[in-house]
Amino acid sequence: MARINPSRRLPALALGVLACLAATLSLLPHPALADRLVVTRAQGEPLWHTAMPEGERWCVEWNHSVAHFTVRDCYRNAAGRMQLERSHQPDFAAGLGHTPGRGKQVSDGQGGYWIEQINEPVPDNRYPLRVGATTVNHRLVWQQNDAMQTYSLSRHAAGERVWIQLVNTDEKR
Repeated sequence: MARINPSRRLPALALGVLACLAATLSLLPHPALADRLVVTRAQGEPLWHTAMPEGERWCVEWNHSVAHFTVRDCYRNAAGRMQLERSHQPDFAAGLGHTPGRGKQVSDGQGGYWIEQINEPVPDNRYPLRVGATTVNHRLVWQQNDAMQTYSLSRHAAGERVWIQLVNTDEKR
């Protein structure tokens, strides 16, 4: 009968234990890393970012250039996908309005309206925006730690093209 050198069994045993441990750990639930909402300049230079975990919402708000009221496009992180959820428009000014079959128009109770239930995925989780002047004040608005947060894109990139993107940090998506 052939004898096995004990020093040769140890590496094989250790590899087996490590493989078993790795398989066990892969079955354990682990919290997903928080996705990030990122704004970059057209050339790719990072401008701003914040954590935007699954289920969280944010809006891009701006002052209409003619009527000067606030318009809102609101998004959410739907399982790692940027999704246009709803839009608010205080009246039917030039360039604004509801497209039949795309969401449901409801009154906001103040003379304007919401287009609810748009639930439209944003291609590639990102879109370009030509940032308006400070009078237009393109800005990102979101809830964090029970307080509304605002980041003015116009203050930092007026007249520039930027990309607004939801970046997934959980590599399994």
